[in-house]
Amino acid sequence: MEKVIAVVVTYNRQALLSECITALRNQTRKPDAILVVNNGSTDGTQQWLQNQPDIIAVHQKNIGGAGGFSTAIQEGFKKGYEWIWCMDDDGAPKENALAELLAVDSNDLKLLNCAVINKDDKDSFVWNTGGFKKLSEVPGNIIEGIGHPFNGTFINRRIIERVGVPKAQFFLWGDETEYYYRIVKQNNIPVCTVASSIHYHPAATFSFKQDWDFKSAWKMYYYIRNRFHIHKAKFSNNILAAVHYLGFLMAMAGVVVVYQKTNKLKKLGFIIWPAVDAVVNNFNATPSFILERLKIKSETTFNTNFVEKIKNIGALLFTPSSMVKKLQTR
Repeated sequence: MEKVIAVVVTYNRQALLSECITALRNQTRKPDAILVVNNGSTDGTQQWLQNQPDIIAVHQKNIGGAGGFSTAIQEGFKKGYEWIWCMDDDGAPKENALAELLAVDSNDLKLLNCAVINKDDKDSFVWNTGGFKKLSEVPGNIIEGIGHPFNGTFINRRIIERVGVPKAQFFLWGDETEYYYRIVKQNNIPVCTVASSIHYHPAATFSFKQDWDFKSAWKMYYYIRNRFHIHKAKFSNNILAAVHYLGFLMAMAGVVVVYQKTNKLKKLGFIIWPAVDAVVNNFNATPSFILERLKIKSETTFNTNFVEKIKNIGALLFTPSSMVKKLQTR
């Protein structure tokens, strides 16, 4: 029988983590092991895990969801498990979710994913999945060509042997998408969602159209920076990735101009910083460093030419890689 390890990444959500673990314990086909990566929680999570004898716990400093899943998948792989079942602490699989995943014919290498369903109405997909909004609309059991990592994502160790693990240096936002594209685009491994394997998850509520607080929006840095590396994983060459990234930056600027109500000029100027870091492969920014810089920027006036800086980023995107490496060393 193929051995399965369920891996959960958590940070300061002990109550939700407990619900997730209970759902894993209640599986009709139980995972052979449960591993939790605790990203430096300060809410009692570590103490709670110490009292759970059936859980393998890894405690590390907070290196974001990216670092958490990088560690979790590496640990599952090193321990020799055939399948690694990945999820965040705010999701909970239905009791037959694992059994339904294992029932899929897996002779051919394929990335499998649970159907990610709104925990409140039990029928709506959290994200559009293969053109379907409702689980009841799906005509069969398999939705080909789509998955939503890391929400009940089922990874065979052969995929990890070929592709590796998520990039820990992403810290947050986009690590799962970059990893997904590395698997399905760069390595041509097919992917599908298994409709009968349900993973309940809160509805997606965040929208970039909502007005965000400039001084505290450190997560936006990672969203903008990491998007360039997502494009590099998605597209077949770096020039195409650069073109799409420029389009993304302009679209992001448009969202700021049209939908943001506060600090529009500062937000436009902010876009430049993570974009430059993306191009020169700078992964050094921590949340505390970002917050400190945002605090300084919020106390100064906007004195930059946004369009000119976008042009400069465009020039940098198409600079030969040898020149970019020189810029990194300065």
